[in-house]
Amino acid sequence: MTSESLTPAHGTADPRRWQALGVLGLIQFMLILDVTVVNVALPQIKIDLSMSESSLAWVVEAYVLAAGGLLLLGGRLADLLGRRVTFLVGVALFGVASATCGFAQTGLMMDVSRFVQGMGEALAAPASLGIIAVLFTDPRERIKALGIFGGLAGLGGTSGTVISGFITHVDWRWIFFINIPVAVAALVLVPRLVSESRSPNPHRPDFLGAITGTAGLLSLVYGLLRAADHDWTEAGVLAALLLGAVLIGLMVLIEASSSDPLIPLSFFRNRTRVVTNIVTLFFSTAFFSYFFLLTLVEQQILGWSSIKCGLSYLPFGLCIGAGIGIGTGLMPKVGVKALLAAGFAIDAVGMGLATLIGTGDSYVAHILPGMVLLAFGSGLSFPAIGNASLHQVTAEDSSLASGVQQAIQQIGGALGLATLASIAVKHAAKNVSALGVPDLAGGAVIAYWVGAVSLAIGGVLVLVFMEYVDPVPKMPGVEIAPEPEPA
Repeated sequence: MTSESLTPAHGTADPRRWQALGVLGLIQFMLILDVTVVNVALPQIKIDLSMSESSLAWVVEAYVLAAGGLLLLGGRLADLLGRRVTFLVGVALFGVASATCGFAQTGLMMDVSRFVQGMGEALAAPASLGIIAVLFTDPRERIKALGIFGGLAGLGGTSGTVISGFITHVDWRWIFFINIPVAVAALVLVPRLVSESRSPNPHRPDFLGAITGTAGLLSLVYGLLRAADHDWTEAGVLAALLLGAVLIGLMVLIEASSSDPLIPLSFFRNRTRVVTNIVTLFFSTAFFSYFFLLTLVEQQILGWSSIKCGLSYLPFGLCIGAGIGIGTGLMPKVGVKALLAAGFAIDAVGMGLATLIGTGDSYVAHILPGMVLLAFGSGLSFPAIGNASLHQVTAEDSSLASGVQQAIQQIGGALGLATLASIAVKHAAKNVSALGVPDLAGGAVIAYWVGAVSLAIGGVLVLVFMEYVDPVPKMPGVEIAPEPEPA
């Protein structure tokens, strides 16, 4: 039986499509949730698994590096092997890795399990979007379905810290165990609700490029985090950074010479898309570091409980949602360039205000102002970044452009967090109070100032180099035939 026979006929809507969307959306909620849900649990994980602050960053880094580094490869495999089977393999990997995360007895076991979790996301996430494009043949229904899917993903990202606070109060291991029944349900329901489908012209997966690129990123992050506990000139630090640079360079050579690369170098000829991806690196650096360091300061320095820490992020979720709504409405009126520059400017001010954490422990005076501005500016930026990353792409390349943007977000967050966490931890270790308490708040202040400057530079790059971008939102990964002109 061919793959085409397993796909609904053109124009025929699959009656199971909305039920399938519910299951796919739940899995996407879970995948995005696991990026942020560990943040509040980090201090307790550190104690139970005897981890240092620098090694603790790997609990976040391992997941986002695997998810970002292998995302494009996962999309290619879904086109070649079949979207349903790739999705199921990804969910199964994620579920098994969630169990081993929950049962982790050492930091190494946790880090390896988190990396496998990220591999599961790299397979399941792009396959989900491909399944939705096949299930919803009507353009209007497809746009609605993608909106619901994206909304659930956003809800997972913004609610992770709050959910984590309550679960961690009972036992941090349950933030991983709760994934298991969701994964099992998806493995049972998806084969009954979704038919197999493949791309009619699948690209050959570039395994060598993906492996060298991901290995290079892992080596770079290892070197950056090792620098938190050693001098920058220490042999292990230099060797890891050098190896990472060599592997990244090798990946570029492989991509340049490959007949079917993961990312054609011609993709980067468009100035606006290049600028968008560069400033996304700056944005992700600030975003990931803010959560990681603030969580440690609130629980280890200020002595807050996990519930109080989780609830402290509630305004962040509300403000980022408001920013997305307002940004989506403003984009057709003020334009993508102005909206994105404004979002970065607000974010830079928010990161600057976040440095108040070093002057006191009042939530309203020292934490909330920066959190509100950072969240609102981020919300304004998201719709604009999404549109700018798809500037002048064809329908055929829209999946590639969207995949590159998602990968850059995760990779940028990983590299930025490794750099800023290393700076903060090194400062804290060198500045210990009379009671023997490292100055982690002071280290966070330095990292936040670096983040604020990076965001300000990003805003300037947008104003100087970005071209005019069509403010009408595009649907990445979806090829919609134009409506026929009336006679």
